[in-house]
Amino acid sequence: YSLTFGAINQTWSYRIHQNITYQVCRHAPRHPSFPTTQQLNVDRVFALYNDEERVLRFAVTNQIGPVKEDSDPTPVNPCYDGSHMCDTTARCHPGTGVDYTCECASGYQGDGRNCVDENECATGFHRCGPNSVCINLPGSYRCECRSGYEFADDRHTCIYVDECSENRCHPAATCYNTPGSFSCRCQPGYYGDGFQCIPDSTSSLTPCEQQHRHAQAQYAYPGARFHIPQCDEQGNFLPLQCHGSTGFCWCVDPDGHEVPGTQTPPGSTPPHCGPPPEPTQRPPTICERWRENLLEHYGGTPRDDQYVPQCDDLGHFIPLQCHGKSDFCWCVDKDGREVQGTRSQPGTTPACIPTIAPPTARPTPRPDVTPPSVGTFLLYTQGQQIGYLPLNGTRLQKDAAKTLLSLHGSIIVGIDYDCRERMVYWTDVAGRTISRASLELGAEPETIVNSGLISPEGLAIDHIRRTMYWTDSVLDKIESALLDGSERKVLFYTDLVNPRAIAVDPIRGNLYWTDWNREAPKIETSSLDGENRRILINTDIGLPNGLTFDPFSKLLCWADAGTKKLECTLPDGTGRHVIQNNLKYPFSIVSYADHFYHTDWRRDGVVSVNKHSGQFTDEYLPEQRSHLYGITAVYPYCPTGRK
Repeated sequence: YSLTFGAINQTWSYRIHQNITYQVCRHAPRHPSFPTTQQLNVDRVFALYNDEERVLRFAVTNQIGPVKEDSDPTPVNPCYDGSHMCDTTARCHPGTGVDYTCECASGYQGDGRNCVDENECATGFHRCGPNSVCINLPGSYRCECRSGYEFADDRHTCIYVDECSENRCHPAATCYNTPGSFSCRCQPGYYGDGFQCIPDSTSSLTPCEQQHRHAQAQYAYPGARFHIPQCDEQGNFLPLQCHGSTGFCWCVDPDGHEVPGTQTPPGSTPPHCGPPPEPTQRPPTICERWRENLLEHYGGTPRDDQYVPQCDDLGHFIPLQCHGKSDFCWCVDKDGREVQGTRSQPGTTPACIPTIAPPTARPTPRPDVTPPSVGTFLLYTQGQQIGYLPLNGTRLQKDAAKTLLSLHGSIIVGIDYDCRERMVYWTDVAGRTISRASLELGAEPETIVNSGLISPEGLAIDHIRRTMYWTDSVLDKIESALLDGSERKVLFYTDLVNPRAIAVDPIRGNLYWTDWNREAPKIETSSLDGENRRILINTDIGLPNGLTFDPFSKLLCWADAGTKKLECTLPDGTGRHVIQNNLKYPFSIVSYADHFYHTDWRRDGVVSVNKHSGQFTDEYLPEQRSHLYGITAVYPYCPTGRK
């Protein structure tokens, strides 16, 4: 037999010497003549290594009888030729002749012919220690340390991590350890981010510049939410100041002091901090002119069945247009043209995505990353920003949610994560680009695809082949490229109307995507090189907005805004079953441990659903109330497998 140590295979051989004793049959002759040679038959050899006890156990079943030379061949036991009826997760134990018994493998329970997974986390038969989370796996379980802890040598006990012991701060900085992270603060007389501290020399700086530099140096202090003053080119305080973390805005005088009564809360219109602007009259837009002409044609009061374009406050076409007061609705582009395949029937509203980012009146934060804590967390997209929502096991840590990245002028839709290089990737339908950013402190976005896109929506990352895949709902294409944007190629450009969500199974080499064509919605699959394309699901399906593949359960699951269902199936389309049939308006979905997490346009938040019970377990509603789009889970490890 073979023993494996890490990546090294070593074969160990054992020779067994046996003295065999037996009792003579009581009814045999008293003085029988025994042959000088007898035959030893070995029925089975069984070896089992127990990793926890570090013990190798083995057993051999023997039979002694007369030497057989010209006898008929002995029938093969079903355990040996694979003709047994044991479950695929059961062990076959050969008996005498062709008899055998079935025994469910460790981690499963049943009669051996039918075995089901045993949830060790629910029954308590696991060894996950304090400060850890038990995650059930098929036939087994996994322990994962909570944020700020790491495994001890026994791989079951989680011990507190003191990141400051690694001395990663600058020599002129002080390290502050926090649960799951650390921060560096420059000592008095120095300024910087704590990783690089420079002697302070502020004699030539204005008061605003001095405060700006000092606030930047203190920004990494744990728990602090410093306001960094904004200065103009001459170093003077800008009249309007906004807090980058909280979203509060206020006016200041020339000395930087807050003007009483001018502070506004997050999400509201910031105060006007200068002389009143000169009124300007913008010309009417195409939408406004079209609307005005139709209202005049209808005599000022259109009937309920007459169409009138709907415009927003800036005169842009609202993405969702409806025929009068009826339920017949469709999506339009920025020029008011109907998007093919989006016209809905009564009772169903299409999920229309805007292509023009709303204007931002207040000062916008720098487009760099606010680094997240270690551990598992969710990333979601909401308009011009990417949000961070940590998990405590599978519970949403709503009080620790924050903005990871703000990108002025964007509408971020699709999002996914590369677990090997700790980089987040996203699509932008307003900028018509695909970009990425590292999760390290101060990392800035990098655009990797900036041409040949109109409405890039779904995005999926293959961390093994270093490849990304995306859908474009206007070009009706599915494309791929390496993670730096090179070697781009079109996989599919036919039989697509409204492709949206896309998911990848890197370990088995499969690609999945949804098409919410109102005439014939479907879920399709192919190999990662575009071969063997076929329809997986096309019955009892409405608006399949969200799609996710769980590498642990090997299930493909989707959220349908038309049927209001969350369903799963095996990769070949069999075993389809409903998890939850009362969703509101799901858009995107991701699977982690024993939960699903999806963004919802009715709630404008993140909703969690238990995989086993189908029950809603929690929800997170951001302070800024607007539609959430894509969502992904960030693991502290990569799913196992090889190319």
